[in-house]
Amino acid sequence: MKRKLPFLLIFIGITIIFVGFVYDVLFAGIPYQDPTPAMLAIYNFHAQIASMIRWGGAGIFMAGGMAVIVQRLSRKDRTQRTGQGS
Repeated sequence: MKRKLPFLLIFIGITIIFVGFVYDVLFAGIPYQDPTPAMLAIYNFHAQIASMIRWGGAGIFMAGGMAVIVQRLSRKDRTQRTGQGS
């Protein structure tokens, strides 16, 4: 499970980013041409939520990517230490 957790984080991060885009399309949509202040406020509210969802997914994706890198580096270090000792 330890080996698969970083890849699971990457997959979850990509999924959350996709969900953020879908939320943006469904709720914020295309900006209005000449919006009233109320319409602009609603659009900005939903656009900010979509942005937070996407950035959260990007953070999870990056955490998974960093975990993969650390895992690979520690595996290489372990194999080098055991190879030198024999």
